[in-house]
Amino acid sequence: MEFPESDMEFLEAHLPPKDGSNPRPDSPFVTLTFATSLDSSLALSPGAPTAISGPQSKAMTHYLRLRHDGILIGVGTAAADDPSLNCRLVGVGGYGGEGLEGQPRPIVIDPAARWNFTEDSKLFRLCREGRGRPPWIVTAVKDPPAEKEAMLQRYGGRYVSVDFTTSDSGQHRLDWGGLLLTLKQSGLNSVMIEGGGRVINTLLEPEYLSQITMVIITIAPTWLGKGGVVVSPERRVNEGGRAIPAARLAGAKWYPFGEDVVLCGRPGQ
Repeated sequence: MEFPESDMEFLEAHLPPKDGSNPRPDSPFVTLTFATSLDSSLALSPGAPTAISGPQSKAMTHYLRLRHDGILIGVGTAAADDPSLNCRLVGVGGYGGEGLEGQPRPIVIDPAARWNFTEDSKLFRLCREGRGRPPWIVTAVKDPPAEKEAMLQRYGGRYVSVDFTTSDSGQHRLDWGGLLLTLKQSGLNSVMIEGGGRVINTLLEPEYLSQITMVIITIAPTWLGKGGVVVSPERRVNEGGRAIPAARLAGAKWYPFGEDVVLCGRPGQ
């Protein structure tokens, strides 16, 4: 896979610095990125792999992976898609380059340690082939299943224990500030967050919006229809009880990209 240098120029102002610098001592440079339809859907239904972006946009996603130290998804996406979470551009490690240079660290948010990965999962096949890094799995479980932990360690991956809170309905809620600080202290100066829907919508809530450095969205010319996995955070309410927009991007820039359009901007309040 190739991504022309001419297509890199418009992205540069929206990416982590090439020298790895980051003025925030408590967090990596965080890019929230995903592909969406005209009706703000990520997938036709929960757990259904859905192709949305065109070939140029897909190549752009791999360039984004090249420019970040880590790539993060939720366990629902990991279980449904069996993703690769690597960079397949020509010249990076495993695709013509030396070692694993240019390959991001996969990070999977798995509060209950329920992801049933195996030796045949794409992430681990790529590790064996020298085409990807082993994952870090973020969990609230203090003692993950011994067999899974042993397998992770054999490949060089690990479980990362962080604090979660649990609602009355049993929903796990992640302390994003604590996680991002942990990732920064572990040597990741930049992280791109690709999904899924629950992860994206949570980060767009006012409580966590400030954790995002940049948003890069690919919008494809298609409607997926009702019943899809939608990016739509909860509305906010002002002091008078009136509903107001959930969030807005500042300095938004739009770039035509094949049949798709790419939107870049910094989160505002």
